[in-house]
Amino acid sequence: MPVLLSENDVRVVLTMPDLIVAMERALDQFSRGAVRQPLRNVVDVGGHGFYGVMPAFMGDPPSLGTKLVTVFHGNGERGLPSHLATILLHDPETGALQAILDGRYITEARTAAVSAASTKHLARTDARVLAVVGAGVQARSHIDSLSHVRDFEEIRVWGRHADRAQTLLQEVGAHLRPRLVVSRSAKEAVKDADVIALVTASREPVVERAWVRDGAHICAVGACRPDQREMDTALVRDARVFVDSRLGALAEAGDIVIPINEKAIDASHIAAELGDVFGGRAVGRRSDSEITIFKSLGMAVEDLAAAHLALERASERGLGRGFVL
Repeated sequence: MPVLLSENDVRVVLTMPDLIVAMERALDQFSRGAVRQPLRNVVDVGGHGFYGVMPAFMGDPPSLGTKLVTVFHGNGERGLPSHLATILLHDPETGALQAILDGRYITEARTAAVSAASTKHLARTDARVLAVVGAGVQARSHIDSLSHVRDFEEIRVWGRHADRAQTLLQEVGAHLRPRLVVSRSAKEAVKDADVIALVTASREPVVERAWVRDGAHICAVGACRPDQREMDTALVRDARVFVDSRLGALAEAGDIVIPINEKAIDASHIAAELGDVFGGRAVGRRSDSEITIFKSLGMAVEDLAAAHLALERASERGLGRGFVL
């Protein structure tokens, strides 16, 4: 009988340290060619939203499933998250439906976990200042995830709405040791920062090369369409760039596609897929002065690995409820 897992069920069983490890394994498998995953199919919904279908199969652990995801940035005015998702898991031996999981939290948490894995492997080991540009859901999850892989002494947040940034830091402050700062501008936030998380819904650059110190590591998460970007061309040009999927990045990542169209870089500017770094097949950071960028798009295999882990843990604890189609 299939199982239904709510967002609360998923939250209870998925921990960030476990997710970081699961994302490392999943991306390693992907870059080794051990995952079957097409580019996601995205439908424009009347110019105000997107509907994506993201299927994948991986062999270790054997998992088969699809995420159905919507992105409607106007949802905030209706009291709804901008990103909503449902994940279907199937028995890889028979194709029978195993589970339906709420995918909103999985999308939030696995995105931050991949950023943390990139920071673990690419940021300087002495990184002490974290800058977060954006003050929404991903800002919160990135503060959590990145704090698991580096010992920050200061965390700065800038958002277009200062009150949201202040509220965010007040909410997370009870659980964190570092000094927490609401910055007056994106420039002020990223100045001399060691790790920078870009988690905005901006369609235009929010960070410029001149603001970023040599040796910084950047997790660029917010822009996920070919006509959107968070970084200016000079920053991408001067950095060593890593991606989750070369194929996906060259099709969907405006932070890379736009500089290519401007003739500032070409496809060879992508140093490696993150999974090849995790698997030891590619070199990560080469010096303390090098700027590294992880351009994140998010992949079905990440959702699949997280959902499989959630179902496994929920089954052990007797969470979820069975249902009949």
